[in-house]
Formats: sequence, structure tokens, C-alpha cells
Amino acid sequence: MQVSAETARRFLVARQLLSPARSLKGGRKAVLEVFHRFGSIVFDPLAVAGRNHDLMLHARVAGYEPAWCDALYERREIFEVTNKALSFVPSTEYPWFRLGWGRKGPSFHATILADNAGVADRVLERIRAEGPLSALDFDSEHGAPKDWFGMPENVVRAVLESLVVAGVLGLARRDGNLRYYDLVERLLPAELLAHEVPVREQVRHKLLSRYRAHGLLAAGGAGDTFARIAPPAATPEYPGRNELRVELVELGALVPVDVEGVRGKRFVLADELALLEAPPEPPPSVAFIAPFDALLWDKPLLASLFGFEYVWEGFFPPEKRRWGWYVLPIVFRDRLVGRIEPRIERAENGVQIVDLWWEDGFDLRRTDGFVDAMRDALRDYLRFADAGTLDWPSHLRAEKRLFAAAA
Repeated sequence: MQVSAETARRFLVARQLLSPARSLKGGRKAVLEVFHRFGSIVFDPLAVAGRNHDLMLHARVAGYEPAWCDALYERREIFEVTNKALSFVPSTEYPWFRLGWGRKGPSFHATILADNAGVADRVLERIRAEGPLSALDFDSEHGAPKDWFGMPENVVRAVLESLVVAGVLGLARRDGNLRYYDLVERLLPAELLAHEVPVREQVRHKLLSRYRAHGLLAAGGAGDTFARIAPPAATPEYPGRNELRVELVELGALVPVDVEGVRGKRFVLADELALLEAPPEPPPSVAFIAPFDALLWDKPLLASLFGFEYVWEGFFPPEKRRWGWYVLPIVFRDRLVGRIEPRIERAENGVQIVDLWWEDGFDLRRTDGFVDAMRDALRDYLRFADAGTLDWPSHLRAEKRLFAAAA
């Protein structure tokens, strides 16, 4: 099957529930619908402009409130796992995510438990007796494990994470960045835990989850698109991603397609073929896209299909940033037209627009429907941020006047 670049863009924006943005109605039910459709959503606790999963849901669900997702988490309707990165998945899919990966893979975490068996026993004994506990509820013990940045890590924290990978513990709740752990049998229904899924099927399901989240991925992924699933080729412990992708095509779950101007085969969900064949014309709608939104995973595709260069600069030193710290790409209709860096200032009950950048050749004043759509997006973002004012820097006076009706 072959499709034009325009068709592929329209399809991708529509299947990402952004055509139009913020249009899925139903409150918490709509949030759960997004989870079931995409399979998982990347979680990140950093809340400069809103937490990543909240921003992603805000872009798709009408009137979204962060408390809706928090309630689903507290009621165990969604569960925290490692799937590409820390992610929320529907709890009904837990049996397919039982085989944990963690930060560095199952072997690493199994070694942590083997080398620190005494610590693991003490941790489990206290959690069984006292209920959910965090790493701060234990005396720190430092040893061989290293954190994300290669520094010595609290052994208790490493053991807690490894017990999650082993399927013994789960995340009971979060207090900001602080995670509280409990026995998994106290977090999920017994019938769900009793559902055993073969390893091959679990890994295949995880692979499919990446295609569900994005909608138009290739066989190989840019960056870490297919990280923390299994190696490309089979090993004694795991089936390979490449053979599992072939299985997904043979089973009729994925369909290969060619896209004009894009190198290599792309794969779409079989259930979405009809949408690919006749995607709707996108209405004048603006969405602000979260940094770890699945739409942004495949940077080479963004470049070839949208003509948009995306770089996450959150970890760059300020002098090396071309744009900013927590920058959100702007989607209008089926194009990426710019970037915005909003910052929620809780103490001032406001949102500060740190900066705006428009793509070369994009004329916001002459683009039919854009100004009104941008005003709507800013107005809805203020509501999402629970803020009363929208503050602009002096160098954006023209944009402030143009979008004044949003404040």
C-alpha cells in the first residue's frame, strides 16, 4: 500500500486524536479511552508546564483535569510500568507487562536482588507488615548500584526497583517524585495476577504497544523508540524484535505501507487502515505537544513528513539550547508550525510565556483560522494550568496583542 505525504500527515494527526485537539468528551472515561487506544503513555513527574502525561491528555481530552488521571491511578485502573520509559498502562494489560525491564534490563535487576538478598528480605518484611513504604522509610545503604547518572545509588532504592521488575512489588502511589511501594497482590485483583501470559506473547505485546502509541513507526526506531523490549535478534532469554514484527504482520495486527518521501516501510495497525485510506481534512485546531508525546518519538519522520526538526533540550546547558528548556511543539491542522515555552507559576496564579518560535515560512496572521485556534489553545491551557493570568515577555508584544482574547 502506498500513500502520499499529505495523506500520511492527516492520518497521523487524526489517529493521534489531534484533529481537532481537545475534542474527546467523557471526562475520566475519555482519559481511560486514550490509555486503551494508545496502550501506554510516558510518565514524567517534571511539571514545569504540566506533567508529560497530563499535557498529552490535555491535548486530546475536552476540559481535561490532572485530577482525572490521578483518580484512575489511585483506583488502580492504570498502572505504572517501564515501557520505553516510565509509563502508565491500563491495569487490564498488566499480565502482558508482568515481565519487567526496569532501567537496565532484567539481568541487571536480578543481580541486584542476588547480591543484596538480606536487604531485599528486610524490605519485604517491613512492607508486608506496614504497607506502602518509600526508599526514605529505610536507612540508606550505598554499594555497587549506579543511578541514571553513574553515581553510587542507595541500595534500598535499587532493591525496591528490582522487586518491581521481578513482579513482587508495584507502585502504590507517588508523592511528587517519591515513590511508595506495596506488594503487587495488594494493588491488583487476584484474577488479573493469576492470568499467566507466555514470555513470547508478552514481548510481542510490548512491541505492538509502541505501534499503538505512535501509529506510523518503521521497523527500526529512532533513538529509544523500541528500547526496553528485547534485542533486535533473538537471544537464549528473549525472542528478537525483528521476528516478532514479522509475526505481527502475519497475524494481521500490523500492515506495511510506503509513504511518499519517507525512507523504508512503515507499519500501521490493521484496524486503522480505513482511516489511512481516507483521513479527514484537519480542521483549524491548535495543540501544544508534550516533550515525550508519542507523536514526537520518531524524529527522522518528523523531519521528512512534517519538515520539522525536533530536539529535546531539557538536559542541554542553557548556552547550547537553540530554543528553550521545556518547549512544546505547536500543531496546527496537520502541520508543526512552531514552538512555545510556557511555564506555570503557581505562586503567581499565572502562566508565563517564556518564548515562542515560528517555523520558517509560517505566517500566523495570514494563515486562515490560526489566530482563533491559537487563542482557543491558550485559553484552554490556562484552564488546564488552573491559572488566572497569561504573562508575556516584552519581545512578544505583537503576539500578546494578537492573542489577547485568550487571557
